[in-house]
Amino acid sequence: MNPDHARYEGFIAGNKEPRWNQSWYYQAYDPVTRTGAFIRIGLLENQHEANTWLIVFRDGRPLFTRTNLNLPGTSQRPADGITIAGMTITAEVPLKRTRIQFESADFSLNLVWNELAPMEDCIAMTQDAEGSFAREVAHIHLEGTSTVTGELVHRGESSAFAGTGFRDIAAGVRNWDGLKHYRLAWPVFDNGMAFAGVHGISTAGQSAWMRMMYDGQRWIRVKHVDDAMIFDDEGFAVTSAKWTFTDEQDRQWGMNGKPLFNWLFPFDTFVLREQLMEFRLDDGTMGYGLYETGYRLPWTGL
Repeated sequence: MNPDHARYEGFIAGNKEPRWNQSWYYQAYDPVTRTGAFIRIGLLENQHEANTWLIVFRDGRPLFTRTNLNLPGTSQRPADGITIAGMTITAEVPLKRTRIQFESADFSLNLVWNELAPMEDCIAMTQDAEGSFAREVAHIHLEGTSTVTGELVHRGESSAFAGTGFRDIAAGVRNWDGLKHYRLAWPVFDNGMAFAGVHGISTAGQSAWMRMMYDGQRWIRVKHVDDAMIFDDEGFAVTSAKWTFTDEQDRQWGMNGKPLFNWLFPFDTFVLREQLMEFRLDDGTMGYGLYETGYRLPWTGL
C-alpha cells in the first residue's frame, strides 16, 4: 500500500470538469444473521451536489432503505468526519478503520470496518492505463477488505453484526454515460483470499478491466478473466455467475456466485443493480460479497 493513498480519505481538489467525483463505498455481510449493507457517498465538487445510499437487508429482504441522489454538496470528508443525510462516516485510522453511524426513529446502526486486506489501487494493479476505466470512471480506485462489526437497532430490537466486506475509495471524473455496461465481483473468501474484478464495456464497444486478487498475504495482478452470467427475464438482475481467472503466477482459479439479495439504484441515464452473492471457489471454499452490474439507458442488451 502506498502511504500517500491515505490522503484520499480527505478532500482532493479536482479539475474544472463538471463530473469530477470523490466517492466512498462500503459493503458488508454477516452470514450468521444473514444481514448485510450497501453504503455509498458520492461528492460532485463542481456541481455542488452529493448523493448517498444506505441499504440494509436481512434474509434476502430489505430492512431499511434510504437513497438521496441530489443533496447539497459539502466540503466535509471522512478523514475528519462527514455527516450527511443522517449518516456520519469517520476514517478513525485512514484506510484502515472507518466507523459508520446512522440514527433515525426506527433504525440505527454503528458499524466499524477494520482492515483485513489493505487497500490497493486496482487501476494501477491492472496496468491498463489506456482503458476506459482510466478515462471514464476514476484516475484512482482503491479497494480493500475488512472485518465489519457493530450493532443494528431496528424498531427497538438490537442485533450484533460480525461479518466481512469490501470497501473502495475513488477520485476522478465519473462519467456514467461513457459506459454501456459493466459487471463487478467482490468476494471475500473464508481462506483469506479475495478477488476484485470489474469488466466494463464503453459506448464505443471497447472492453476494459480492473482486476486483482488477494492471495492471503498480498494483492497480486490478475492477467486474464473470463466472466459469464445468466440474467433473469427482466434483464438487469443476475441469477448465476461464473468467473475464471489467471493470476500473475499463472495459477488458474474459478468461482461461482448465486444471489442472496438485490437492489436497483438509478443514476439518471444509468442504473446499477447491487447484488449480495454467495461465492464458492472450485475447491469448495465459501465466500460472500458484492456483485454489481451497470446499464446505460435505454438498455437494449450487449
